Amino acid sequence: MLTEEQLKNILIKNAIISNKDDFAKKLKEAEAERMPIEKYLIEKKIISEDSLYRGAADYFGVAYADIKNKEIPKNILNLIPKTAAMGNKIIAFEKDDEKIKVATLNPENLEIIEFINKKTGLKPEIFLTSPSLFEQIIKQYQKNIDSYNEQRDGKINEGKNIKDGDFSNIKIIENVLEQAFYDGASDVHIEPEEKEVYIRYRIDGILKNVMALPKKAHIGMVARIKVLANLKVDEHRLPQDGRFKIIYKKNKVSFRVSIIPTLYGEKIVMRLLEENPKVMTLEQLGFQPSALEIVKRNIDKPYGMILVTGPTGSGKTSTLYSIINILNTPKVNISTIEDPIEYNIQHVNQSQANPKIGYSFANGLRALLRQDPDIIMVGEIRDNETAKIAVNAAMTGHLVLSTLHTNDALTTMPRMLEMDVPAFLVASTTNLVVAQRLVRKICRDCVYSYHMEKEEFEELKKQINLEKMMEIFRREKIISTNEETFEKLLFYKGKGCPKCNDTGYKGRIGIYEVLTVTPELAKLITKGAGKSELYEEAEKQNMLKIIEDGFIKVKNGVTTIEEVLRVTKE
Repeated sequence: MLTEEQLKNILIKNAIISNKDDFAKKLKEAEAERMPIEKYLIEKKIISEDSLYRGAADYFGVAYADIKNKEIPKNILNLIPKTAAMGNKIIAFEKDDEKIKVATLNPENLEIIEFINKKTGLKPEIFLTSPSLFEQIIKQYQKNIDSYNEQRDGKINEGKNIKDGDFSNIKIIENVLEQAFYDGASDVHIEPEEKEVYIRYRIDGILKNVMALPKKAHIGMVARIKVLANLKVDEHRLPQDGRFKIIYKKNKVSFRVSIIPTLYGEKIVMRLLEENPKVMTLEQLGFQPSALEIVKRNIDKPYGMILVTGPTGSGKTSTLYSIINILNTPKVNISTIEDPIEYNIQHVNQSQANPKIGYSFANGLRALLRQDPDIIMVGEIRDNETAKIAVNAAMTGHLVLSTLHTNDALTTMPRMLEMDVPAFLVASTTNLVVAQRLVRKICRDCVYSYHMEKEEFEELKKQINLEKMMEIFRREKIISTNEETFEKLLFYKGKGCPKCNDTGYKGRIGIYEVLTVTPELAKLITKGAGKSELYEEAEKQNMLKIIEDGFIKVKNGVTTIEEVLRVTKE
């Protein structure tokens, strides 16, 4: 369906109406008849549907697809699964070795065009068609299902009959998961509402709506996911967790499944995890050269604690895996206790915590200490018992890596003290604390430069010390002259393009706060100094705060001011 604005412009361009006042009059007439304006125009024979959509094709700058009575080969039609076709109003009707012709009701839906390109490896050629012709073609999917059922003698899955609805549910889930993989989603949300089921993907840390399906599809989708994850299909009152694997073009992907009952049915969240991901280097993660030197110096120490802090989803585990990858040599025994094990690392002994059977982080850590380890990774220090065992392990000659949920590096010390770890032990065993967030990177295909507007500059002054930021830029050799002022600096943004789904961002990178526990800082921790005193000492180390590291990446054209402020808000 065309929007009112599009409809008005098309009618004026094709001289069906003379101006916007004429359109407003038709709009009122349609409202009086309680009809959508497009339907009203067609039913009153002011314009035919064919003429309207031919005019719309000209308006959008694409060709019109007159696909009336066109029989589309199954292998071409099914290149776009029925769910994607219906949800995005698009079908494939012809192809050759290089191109695929698609007819759509929305030629501005660049996301599905990009998905078709990735899925088929062919360049989509866009055509506009009319709603009635689209509905005519959609019926051919059902013919394909009927034909499929006849050819297989009504048997599948060890002789059990399969219904058309079951086949449809398989295709729905197949399409949702495949599109999530190609879009680079980290999570898939299937959320039932009163009348519809919404599918959302988390891409680069941000949730976005992908499609809405009829509510009747929900039960079958839930059942299909439960079968894949080996969960109880008839259990609808209790939360369930599971896992399954799928291979996409030689990429083995694990889906970690969480299902909970909600008001309108069971909600599903699936986390996508590549089975054999390429572990990133510390440089690729985004550490500044000065911070990188500090991290490398501390991971060379044979014992002590390295703690990585930040909220859920800030990339803490990825940082620990990168450190482990550096330490992973035949000369050391590395053991981990995780919940869950996100990635399999060769030659590292990874153990999955399971609190349901009493195998907690604390119990797992005790067991690991009997395994002659050199390096231990604990997924998270979340209670007194785990904290004390980790500190004792660090004190007795082991290098311990772990995570904590604190907002910045300096808050880590008081947090450990709150867990009843003596101050002198915190001071003597902690080597390094890394606090971090993830920011979206500017899309390199649509990046552009700009100078800050005066209003933007004045607003930014209220949120950050810009004079200090300029000093840091000079110290870190980001700018070379003393004459520049912040408001005259050049910054960058993304315009939005098909490669980044019109967001202006593609991919993510870390911003960090790296704190070394020096002898001077250790003395302050031992005597129970407050955060202000600790920060004063950290300043002497030239420690970059998270927001300051973020602004260095802003100046270097890696991310935007808005993105750094978004993730550093407290």
